[in-house]
Amino acid sequence: MEASSKDLLIQVTQFWNLLDDLAESDPERYENFIQQQLKEGKELCAAPEPQFCLQTRILKPREKTLFINLCQWKRIPVPQSTTHPVPISLGKPEDISETSDVYTVIDVAYNPDVLQAAEKDQVKKDQLIRMAMKCIEERLQSTLSQSYHIIKLTIKGSIQRMKQNLMGIQNDSTDLREKMRKELTLEQIRNSIVSSPDHFPHLTLPKDQVSDKAGCLIEEICSTEIQVEMKTPTYELKIVKDENEKPLKIELIVELPGIDSVSLCDLSVSKDDILIEVSEKYRLHLNLPESVDTEMTTAKFIKEKATLIITMPLV
Repeated sequence: MEASSKDLLIQVTQFWNLLDDLAESDPERYENFIQQQLKEGKELCAAPEPQFCLQTRILKPREKTLFINLCQWKRIPVPQSTTHPVPISLGKPEDISETSDVYTVIDVAYNPDVLQAAEKDQVKKDQLIRMAMKCIEERLQSTLSQSYHIIKLTIKGSIQRMKQNLMGIQNDSTDLREKMRKELTLEQIRNSIVSSPDHFPHLTLPKDQVSDKAGCLIEEICSTEIQVEMKTPTYELKIVKDENEKPLKIELIVELPGIDSVSLCDLSVSKDDILIEVSEKYRLHLNLPESVDTEMTTAKFIKEKATLIITMPLV
């Protein structure tokens, strides 16, 4: 056995002995310690959540529309003070092609406390947005328009795609266990138990994921990039009318060869557009010709024909 493995085994044994001693000598502090670790672990594993979406334009090197999904994520640290950098995480930009337009979507995440404070102060909110845009310019090596507007949708695209983009789901669980093992050292545990009952070891992101550049307004935490090629499926979109030629509903029929379960289909419908993503194989985003009632929208999957039928009543 290597020396490092022996040292680790000794630390683990000491760790359990410390916990056993604490459980016997002070059950209340032991319970508080365990609950704190569970709470911090839950926050570290929490997924990002969409907050709002804004639209602007990329001016250089090639002009096109850009949608920025601003998300809150508990894994992103809060700034140490008002003079320290604001941590931010950027996902991989994704180019979306539609019948008449091409645009880019990029996901950005801040700590929830940062976004909540900004919601109460329009100046702070504008600063966060412009900081995100500046960070995107540096990442994409491009020039963005300084004008923007917040759209009605809280997110452009599906929530599942956003989570995959920011979290790097393909290899996240193994990395997370390694991060927790590295950051929570025996010395931290010993100090929290012996020295201060009200202080618990703080799990932080690894230093190789956090920039230490002095004087920088933005502290970027890189996200794992996931490269997934998704095909546009064959589909038919039609407006169903009554006997008086009055439009009643929109019916969308999508052919999904190779798909045998509706559970693989991720459907997101707003009154103006619809997005379908299927098991990282198919992606279809359409602007709807009429506004629809999202609450009354239904979807049916015909397994024998591998066909998804979505019915959207008009408003």
